[in-house]
Order: sequence, then structure tokens, then C-alpha cells
Amino acid sequence: MEIEQTGLKDCMIIKPRVFEDPRGYFFESFNKQTFEEKTGLSGDFVQDNQSFSSYGVIRGLHAQTGAFAQAKLVRVTKGEVLDVAVDARPGSPTYGKHVAIRLSAENKLQLYIPRGFVHGFSVLSETAEFLYKCDNFFNKASETGVIYNDTDLNINWLIPDEKQSVSDKDLLLKPFSLLHEQ
Repeated sequence: MEIEQTGLKDCMIIKPRVFEDPRGYFFESFNKQTFEEKTGLSGDFVQDNQSFSSYGVIRGLHAQTGAFAQAKLVRVTKGEVLDVAVDARPGSPTYGKHVAIRLSAENKLQLYIPRGFVHGFSVLSETAEFLYKCDNFFNKASETGVIYNDTDLNINWLIPDEKQSVSDKDLLLKPFSLLHEQ
């Protein structure tokens, strides 16, 4: 496993060691001991989630707050997505900054997203299967988020406007500037 910094504090790309031969490939997608040694972070994940989406779908930007905040380790097992993480931790030196990383079944990259970030992705391939580990359980009352097209964040989702598909729920999310207001 190799670790690459993203430029956002505590947010990192994880490159697994892939063993390939004429039969196919094998890689360890997660090893708690190696993860903790290489990152210095806890690998205590308690919930795995999976989604399937079609081209143009944008999911996010989502987070859990308070005692239910979640760190995530995300990857793609089919297709390709543009994965976006935004530092929403007040006082962080990278507050309000985002990274956008192409994750695909082919490149096998993973992104570690710390607690306090908002997160989303857009589907760049015909379809995509997206998997993520969370270090805390989901709690409906602790959901929050930021509108995907926030003008301050100015995220390029790499999907033409007319091809974007966003849930009604995500269209109601607030701008980044109001994230921490009650």
C-alpha cells in the first residue's frame, strides 16, 4: 500500500499493491494493521455501504455531524467516478478547499476522507459501483450537506449540465457558507 497526500489535511489517496498475472489480479483492499501503520489513523470501520449509479448521477455533498461524524474509505469496483471531498472543519488550514480524484475499477485507487469533510461523487462511466467503509454508524438526524453546485466551492463535476442527475433531496442542500449555521 502506498499513501499519497491530496493537499487537504488528513485526506489521502491509497494505492493498493496489485498482483497481476494471466489469470487476473489480486489485491488487499483493506488491512487494518497496514492502514494504521501507513496513515497513523484508526482503521476502526464499522459499516460498509455500496451504491450503483448511471452516467451523470451526482451524489452529495453529504456528511454526518456531531457524535455521528464519519470518516470514509471509498473505492469503485465497477466503472469510474469523480470523487470529491471538501474540508468543512472550521479552523482547518484547508477549510473550504476540495480535492477531486478519479476513482475507477481500473486504477483501484481509494480515497480516505476524514471526519468533518463533506463528500460526493459524479459518475463518469455508463454505470458505476461505489463502495465505502465508514468509521461510525449512520444516523438520520445527524445528516447534513452542501449543494453540489455551490458557487463558492465551484466544483467541476465533469458532467455537462444537461446530463446531470441529482436527487430531489440533494437539490435541497444548503450552500457551503451556511453549513455551520443552525
